[in-house]
Amino acid sequence: MRFLLFLCMLLMPLAARAQAVTVFAAASLTDAMKDVSALWVKAGHPALTMSFGASSTLARQIEQGAPANLFASADEKWMDYAAQKNLIIPDTRKDLLGNDLVLVVPANKPLHVTIGPKFNLAGLLGANGRLAVGDPAHVPVGIYAEQALKKLGLWDSIEQRLARTDDVRSGLLLVERGEAPAGIVYRTDAAVSKGVMVAGTFPASSHDPITYPFAVTKSGDTPDARALLKFLAGPQARAAFAQRGFKVE
Repeated sequence: MRFLLFLCMLLMPLAARAQAVTVFAAASLTDAMKDVSALWVKAGHPALTMSFGASSTLARQIEQGAPANLFASADEKWMDYAAQKNLIIPDTRKDLLGNDLVLVVPANKPLHVTIGPKFNLAGLLGANGRLAVGDPAHVPVGIYAEQALKKLGLWDSIEQRLARTDDVRSGLLLVERGEAPAGIVYRTDAAVSKGVMVAGTFPASSHDPITYPFAVTKSGDTPDARALLKFLAGPQARAAFAQRGFKVE
């Protein structure tokens, strides 16, 4: 009996160390975070438990008590929201990545355009086509898109022709399927799809910088969560993100 008790005492620290870290990450991070999870496992840790979606949705889920150790947003707005709601550890917040905003079209209908104030985006959509994009009311890619379209003077001709989606990957899917003649996504999303091609890039000056802040959540603050955040900022993870096309801060 004493031996069993002694054995349990020895194994308890090992079990604690083996706990998986749960990451809530923006949909555009899906492929890159899966790559990072593989590296994390190779370094001797359990595979990451990951949930992907619109940053707005994830932030609200964390607010409602969803278990997450780390939150990775596709914009500052929703990380600010998490901070204001006291959901993250402020001194763990780090901007790790950047991205570009691009216009995509179906790969079987290749097109190259210069995106500027005189760009006829409505004409590109045709008489009944809609522009696939994350909902500008709350999805980061849609927020960036609205900023860009307004800055370029294109918003008024496009606002009523948006196919608003729940996240960036859903918008990408509409273009892949040919259900929308064009969409606005991040460059990294276009890179993982064989069904679309980049028709043009929005000028960086037309929208806020696309940044990805990461932070440990207050409810999920563990040594493993902090170790993961350090790993994400390290050379192995940075190389994995860069390989997927992210700008490494």
